Amino acid sequence: MSQADDRTPDDRNERAQLAFARLLPKLFRGGQAFAGVEATLSGLDADTAARVPDGLPHSVLNLLSHINWWNRWMLDIIEMGQAQPYPAHAADTWPAVTAADWGRVRNEFYELLARVDAHASRPDLANPVNHEETIGELLADFALHTAHHFGQIVTVRQLLGSWPPPAGGDTW
Repeated sequence: MSQADDRTPDDRNERAQLAFARLLPKLFRGGQAFAGVEATLSGLDADTAARVPDGLPHSVLNLLSHINWWNRWMLDIIEMGQAQPYPAHAADTWPAVTAADWGRVRNEFYELLARVDAHASRPDLANPVNHEETIGELLADFALHTAHHFGQIVTVRQLLGSWPPPAGGDTW
């Protein structure tokens, strides 16, 4: 019998939870498998962040505002411990923003990112909190949704001629 077979289900659960807790912050921020969020946003001024490239529907600012909407929604559910209604329309999750909002939206993104850190190693990740979704599922969704839209942010920056950022990017 191997050493892995000797582990109890509780030990395996604990080890899996620790691995998940170590992985989540990397998924939120990038930096290993993809360019980190700080690097991706670095060097952007408000006017560039608010520009929508030809043929695309959103600016970096639009995308980040949308990311913030969902990240705030998910964190509020986790922190309040109760389900919240889904928005009536997808358009409700795309707040209207202008270049003047860039600093506020960017700062809000980092504040939400700081809030999520405390939840990554919670012992109750398997507990349902939003309809059928568990805390762990919401945190994974937070990470995947953020990563998905940060890939779009890179594309928008490329089309605007503002990639790679001063801090560098996954461009070689």
